[in-house]
Amino acid sequence: MDTTVVTSQAKPGQPGARRRGFQAKIRQHDIIADGATMLAMAGDFTMIALGLVLGFWLRFKSGMFPHQNTWWSRGDTNPPSFREYAGIILVGALFLFATFLYLNLYQHQTLLRFRRVALKIVQGTVFWLFAYLSMSLVLNFTPPISRIYVLVSFVMVMSTLLLWRGLFHRLLRTSSIAQALRQNVLFVGWNKDATRIAEGIFSDPYQPYRLVGCVPAPGGRFQNHPPPGTAVLGDYNTLGESIQRHDIDIVVLADLETSTGEVVGLTNLCELALVQFKVIPSYFQILFSGLTLESISGVPIMGVSELPLDRLWNRIMKRTVDLIGALVGLFLSAPIIAVFGTIIYLESPGPIFYRQIRTGRSGKNFAIIKLRSMKLDAEKQGGAQWAKKHDDRRLRIGAMLREWNLDEVPQFWNVLKGDMSLVGPRPERPELIANFQYDIPHYNARLATKPGITGWAQVNGLRGDTDLTERVRYDLHYLENWSLWLDFLIMVQTFFKRDNAY
Repeated sequence: MDTTVVTSQAKPGQPGARRRGFQAKIRQHDIIADGATMLAMAGDFTMIALGLVLGFWLRFKSGMFPHQNTWWSRGDTNPPSFREYAGIILVGALFLFATFLYLNLYQHQTLLRFRRVALKIVQGTVFWLFAYLSMSLVLNFTPPISRIYVLVSFVMVMSTLLLWRGLFHRLLRTSSIAQALRQNVLFVGWNKDATRIAEGIFSDPYQPYRLVGCVPAPGGRFQNHPPPGTAVLGDYNTLGESIQRHDIDIVVLADLETSTGEVVGLTNLCELALVQFKVIPSYFQILFSGLTLESISGVPIMGVSELPLDRLWNRIMKRTVDLIGALVGLFLSAPIIAVFGTIIYLESPGPIFYRQIRTGRSGKNFAIIKLRSMKLDAEKQGGAQWAKKHDDRRLRIGAMLREWNLDEVPQFWNVLKGDMSLVGPRPERPELIANFQYDIPHYNARLATKPGITGWAQVNGLRGDTDLTERVRYDLHYLENWSLWLDFLIMVQTFFKRDNAY
């Protein structure tokens, strides 16, 4: 075991003083972060309560919504008093606050990231709206919950929350608090993933991290050269001094060739220095967010045990949305199919639909249905190949069909049959998969779920003749982070993403 780092850093005297210094630094960071988080929580609950109270005033006291005997008032013509509604307001406030807690809104890492906070606020408040309306229909509250009150309160709560969080975010990022909230990061070694992390930190001014620099791995090696502007802070043997000198909070190992002994020595050093030690999971490039620690015969093992769509209830919810969406999609797309089918036939007499074998979940093949955007027998000469930008095999109307994804609308039938989902990795042709499934790392992991009409990679511009490695990375991100909300987000973005890939 290589313990060079540990012993070399224990010699230069006063390890206790160094330890106390790091303890003070960590306590200061935690105190500021915890204080800001608690302030955010207190402010959110106050704004929720204020929004609900404003909703009560607008609904019952302002005169904007006359209280009369209507279907929403359940026959009660007398407006309730605030005392009578106080319990309903409290239940609504606690329920929405609990929803934010469930969505992990109150994390140190999100304090400086207003867009992420705003998205969670919108997500949680929309869920609260439908849940609260459902409660008003099912449960017999006294006094009954006014539907108009719930809708007005929804608008007021979201407005007060976003306004408060916008001001709070402005306060954080324009003060010295923002500096204290950011954690200093140092890399040991350097690889492509480290470059990606560095680019993310440099490109986002509201990242909760600050990249201080890097040191070479043991032996003075870098698997990849750090990008220009990244400071190299000495060598590996002086890592402890670099940690102390630059107030490092997190040490990230980014080297595949580090031996077990060297890793143990590095973790010991980080423990003595009271800094966080993290590893870029280079050995787990696939589905690493699903890694869990288990024990077999008392021996700890780590592996992918379950992904969101491995759970039966999640699959049931996704299939339910697929069935409803497919029925609605077929109904709404019927005029589109009729109009463009006629145009296709007039330009190129023959079938308006194009059936093609694609590979679906678990490697099972199925026939995908599309509006024909190419000439008849387009692949008679060249065989199976990807469509390209300005493809000479394409019909004149085919450019528009592909740009607006209109050639995909008949696939609602594939969704209804169960071959596909509304959202998922795009299915590929088995002939093409045979050519690159061994060359593209983790490609077949996409087959863990049903393919989709649209997907996370597609709304991020990765469709057609684009980088396969990047497409796989986006698809795996989708599998790891699946939720109904993510599916709805992708579906909405699909309508606004014109496809210029081919």
